[in-house]
Amino acid sequence: MPFFIPDDQLNSFGNQVLEATWAKFPQLAPHQCALTWLVYDSPVEIKTQTIQFPRDFWQYGIKGFSYRGDELIYPASVVKLFYLVAIHQWLNRESFPLSTELNRAITDMIVDSSNDATSLVMDMLTNTTSGPELAPDALKIWQQQRNEVNRYFQGFGWEEFQGINVNQKTWCDGYYGREKQFVGENGENRNRLTTNAVARLFHNIVAERVISVERSQQMMSLLQRQLPSTAIDRDEENQVTGFLGESLPENALLWSKAGWTSQVRHDAAYMEIPNFPPFLLVVFTEGRKNSQNKQILPFISQFIAQNWLAI
Repeated sequence: MPFFIPDDQLNSFGNQVLEATWAKFPQLAPHQCALTWLVYDSPVEIKTQTIQFPRDFWQYGIKGFSYRGDELIYPASVVKLFYLVAIHQWLNRESFPLSTELNRAITDMIVDSSNDATSLVMDMLTNTTSGPELAPDALKIWQQQRNEVNRYFQGFGWEEFQGINVNQKTWCDGYYGREKQFVGENGENRNRLTTNAVARLFHNIVAERVISVERSQQMMSLLQRQLPSTAIDRDEENQVTGFLGESLPENALLWSKAGWTSQVRHDAAYMEIPNFPPFLLVVFTEGRKNSQNKQILPFISQFIAQNWLAI
């Protein structure tokens, strides 16, 4: 069972969103996308007349919809959301101090989606470094250390985290040396996430339930995006243009973490639009043509914003 509460109206409209998207972008096959959508209009069970948002609100079930939400997909830079939570947990338990360089790396990993910054964060999390190939015995020890982040999230005991893999760095050009040994000749050990797993983690950050209220708020401050986009033109890569936040009005609020490669284009976003129920949306798309198409994700969020309140 998913962590959210299925809702007939949301299910019906969610299917409308998918049908409209496939009609608009016929090159996007049904097996090339996955979606999880949470709507924060009201708790499923209300036992008190005075519910404070967001604090008291999160004690109750949240309505949601998913399509292929349990499908394991290469997440690209969306995985950095998991590394953000992990590094805050390590800092919270004082595994090491927050240095100026680590703080800069955490910020750049999320704000700019820097792969170089992510490399340092992963090194700190696992006490490993990239480098030349390793002999079998040394590689076995190194692999055990690199799986520390996986062990941390498996410890949550959440159904959505079963089968996910978050033990790889993110790269611009690919894996070399011991990183290639670890990921496998055919990438069989690549990172894997589902939209449900991402949605549940993001949901708990928004709800200020991850580690502590203060640390959740620190994470949200890094995830907040400026609207409208600061991109000079549509060819400039950022985490708003070509993603879910692009179609939002200027007075909306957006927190997000995008990911893209030559084969995938993903986004996970929590959005607050005036006079509209807040919602959290995670969309993964696969395929070379779809990854280069910067219109698909904005279309999905725009369709929801324009039609959800009208039904």
